Amino acid sequence: MKAKIITLGCKVNQYESQAMFRDLKEHGYELAAENENADVSIVNSCAVTQVSEAKAVKLIHRLRREDPETIIVLTGCMAQAFPQVGDRLKEVDIVLGNKRRSDLIPTLDRYFAAKNRLTFVEDYEKKDAYETLIVDDFVGRTRAFLKIEDGCNRFCSYCIIPYARGRVRSCSLNEIENAIRNYAANGYQEVVLIGINLSSYGSDIGLHFADAVRTACESADIRIRLGSLEPESMDPETLQILSGYRNFCPQFHLSLQSGCDATLRRMNRHYTTAEYETIVRNIRSIFDNASITTDVMVGFAGETEEEFRQSMDFVERIGFARTHIFPYSRRAGTVADQAPHQLSPAVKKERAARMAQTAQKCTAAFLQSQLGRTEQVLIETRHRSGLYEGYTMNYTPVLTQASEEDINRIVAVKLTEATDTNCIGQRL
Repeated sequence: MKAKIITLGCKVNQYESQAMFRDLKEHGYELAAENENADVSIVNSCAVTQVSEAKAVKLIHRLRREDPETIIVLTGCMAQAFPQVGDRLKEVDIVLGNKRRSDLIPTLDRYFAAKNRLTFVEDYEKKDAYETLIVDDFVGRTRAFLKIEDGCNRFCSYCIIPYARGRVRSCSLNEIENAIRNYAANGYQEVVLIGINLSSYGSDIGLHFADAVRTACESADIRIRLGSLEPESMDPETLQILSGYRNFCPQFHLSLQSGCDATLRRMNRHYTTAEYETIVRNIRSIFDNASITTDVMVGFAGETEEEFRQSMDFVERIGFARTHIFPYSRRAGTVADQAPHQLSPAVKKERAARMAQTAQKCTAAFLQSQLGRTEQVLIETRHRSGLYEGYTMNYTPVLTQASEEDINRIVAVKLTEATDTNCIGQRL
């Protein structure tokens, strides 16, 4: 039988899709080609915004229209947080919550035996154990992901994820060591540690986030990069520990959300702009040529023009290497969904465009600051220009001369030019 998995959302979802692929292959399934019909089609959904939900619904409608006989499985965060949505979609044959993901194969067997629609969604509890998912390979990728944490205890006012993922749960250091060594043995040059709230790793098992990074860096001589982080977890002591490893990538994706203190309070974020700025200053003083990347939300409930300007000014002052900008999207079941003074889509769109202009200036300045440096670049893909694209330790995108044989190799490149989106360099 053939199966396909369509993944929506974050890197954690991508990792979990790879784990499901592995499980399917071990039980005799083959991976369907991109445009090939499949016996089983799995939609690994996202629930961060209502836009994410709409994408999943639209995808399910298209799957049924294009492949009437396929068995459609809805899993992921939307299935967990809003199982009623899956139940209302007549095209869906199986609704499988995040907590029941490991039951994919027996659930499929049960469906094929009886051909009855199945829904298995189990609520998370405070003392749930970490779900170990084994991934050996990321097909078509030169960079591997390693999920080391799940769940979130923060309850930001706009976010449904604590309900879709449960409380913080962490894997063991032994699992991290084994996974990193396995990736290295399979030829990967870089691994990204990821989690729903990565910075909270270890808080449930008496460990600290730095313990996970230390274990990963010491397990193999390959690059170790971090996924998205909550800024206040990057205290000076932790930063000093991380700086001691030459294979640690000095790129910090510190989720900002807003550069206005009043907006941060309404979001129930746990830091101020002054604290955030101090953290960035500490990173830049401890690490040579670190990059700071971030996420910024515009148009949050109640955001005034003055508050937006404060946020935009803060983004410019920090000088992020890259900024992911997105308009606030109301999410049923969250505190912010019921907040007064919701902004119109037109205002959100206009603010996103203005913020993007500011962010682009920062990116351009950062890329210019990299010129003249010689950096180690992991070659990943052939670029439409005919050059090859890769990334430095601090995640600067670089175009340089290379060949197909260089993909997944690290080469020395002197950065000589900058465009709006990347640096161009001469391979040494």
